[in-house]
Amino acid sequence: MDRITSSLLQEYVVSEELTRLDEATQFEHFTGYLVTSKHYTETFSSYDIATGSGGDSAIDTLAIIVNGSLVTDSIEIEDLESTNGYLDVTMVFNQAERSQGFDSAKIGQFGFGVRDFMSEAPTLVQNEAIKKKSEIITEILKRSSKFTKGNPKCHLYYCTSGKWENDQNIVARLEAERNSTEDLGLFREVTFQPIGASKIQNLYIQSKNAISREIVFSQRTTLPDLPNVEEAYIGFLSGPEYLKLIETEDGDIITSIFYDNIRHWQDWNPVNKEIRNTLINQSKRPYFPLFNNGITIIAKEIRATGNRFTIEPKYPK
Repeated sequence: MDRITSSLLQEYVVSEELTRLDEATQFEHFTGYLVTSKHYTETFSSYDIATGSGGDSAIDTLAIIVNGSLVTDSIEIEDLESTNGYLDVTMVFNQAERSQGFDSAKIGQFGFGVRDFMSEAPTLVQNEAIKKKSEIITEILKRSSKFTKGNPKCHLYYCTSGKWENDQNIVARLEAERNSTEDLGLFREVTFQPIGASKIQNLYIQSKNAISREIVFSQRTTLPDLPNVEEAYIGFLSGPEYLKLIETEDGDIITSIFYDNIRHWQDWNPVNKEIRNTLINQSKRPYFPLFNNGITIIAKEIRATGNRFTIEPKYPK
């Protein structure tokens, strides 16, 4: 393991009080936390997703995210269904190796382990952590009629401390495993990404620093001076520009931005149906700004160059 990755790993281990674990397990927690954070922006413990040890189906960590919540117990699924009336599911699988390269055989074992885990009759030995995750999946799949936004998403990550060289043979194996997992017919989307040392370092730095977004904000007016406010604007953003502020690079909603905002997505309830109808109806669309009076964004910092604004939103962590 290179010195920079090792240093970041140790910083994480100390901050999360994982010093009693051996280095291989620490690396599993570390990488699992980083890849899960790409899809889940709330604070969580790596123990909530850890599955690695004997009988882990080659799965070191597994995060099951339902309706924006990280689920750790099967009893939570019924509550989420009754509260929201739907289930929107994302599964994040991770296999971590401290080796300096990417092993095609181990990638295959990981892919097979995920498919075995998702099967109705698993053949691999399962430890208690994997069994508990399986119980959650069973409760989810029993309610497949509630997948109003589509089947679950599945993201697989194979993390090593080596350098990703875009090796053609490894790329082919990753794609083959992705296709085989997609062929299960359980997921609306399957991705399989290799994560090397450089990407690990970037993900760790992103997890520690403020999220920065650049948007084009041309239709705006500067508001008069307000007490305790350095600068303020009111105006219009296009849909694509607005999505830049609230989505991760993987297209997932940054749920923490809605921490105190009841207008976080609540499925197609009556209010959201009216909003959709306004946008669809050509005669009503021009009145959208009048019917829907906007969103307030509180930022830690704003840098403007012409119509381009770089914003560091004040996301709770």
